[in-house]
Amino acid sequence: MIGILIPAHNEEDLLDECLSAALRASKHALLAGEPVEVLVVLDSCTDRSAHIVGRYPVLNLQIEARNVGQARAAGARLLLERGARWIACSDADSRVADDWLVAQLGLGADAVCGTVTVEHWHESLDQAAQIRYQSQYRGCDGHRHIHGANLGISADAYRWAGGFQPLACDEDVQLVRELELSGANIAWSHRPQVHTSARLDSRARGGFGDYLRQLAQL
Repeated sequence: MIGILIPAHNEEDLLDECLSAALRASKHALLAGEPVEVLVVLDSCTDRSAHIVGRYPVLNLQIEARNVGQARAAGARLLLERGARWIACSDADSRVADDWLVAQLGLGADAVCGTVTVEHWHESLDQAAQIRYQSQYRGCDGHRHIHGANLGISADAYRWAGGFQPLACDEDVQLVRELELSGANIAWSHRPQVHTSARLDSRARGGFGDYLRQLAQL
C-alpha cells in the first residue's frame, strides 16, 4: 500500500483542490491497482476542514498539537501501521500532479525530494520579488530544495532515519538530513510535480510562506 500524508491546520479554502488532486494521483493507471490511502492529519482545526475532509474517501486523524512535525509524525505512524511501503507527503495548500506517485516511485530511490511550482502569486509579491525567487530556485534535476509538499520516503528509509521530529518547522529538512546520514539513496528530482500556494499567511512559522514574505521585503 502507498500512503499519501497531508497535514492540515485550518485549510478550508484549499482542501477541496488538494484532495481532488491527491485522489486523481492515487488512481493513476501505472500504479497497476496498488491500493493508495490518503490521510489528512487535522491539527487543531477550528474551521470547516474536518467537514470538507469528511466528504472525500480519505482517512483523517485529529490531533491538538499545532505542530507540523508532530502532525506528520502521527500521520506517518498510522500509515505504517496500516502497511504503507511508501509515504508520499504533500501539503493542504498544494496540488499534486496526476502522475505524482508514479514519478516518485519510478525513480527507484529510498527517498525523493521534489520541486514545487508557485501559482497565483500573492499581490504583495511584486515582479521584483518574483524575479528574486526565480533566480534563487532551481526547478531541475539535481536541485537541493526540500519541500514537505513534495517528499516521498520508503517505509524502511523512514524508520532508518528515525522519522519526523516534533519541530514547528523544517521537520522535512531534518528528516532529509537524517536520511543522508543513514546513507539513504535520495533522488533530487524535478519529475514529481506539485503546484503550491504563494500565500504569505503560512501555517508554520519559518516555512515557505515566511520565505516568500522575506523576498517581498527586500
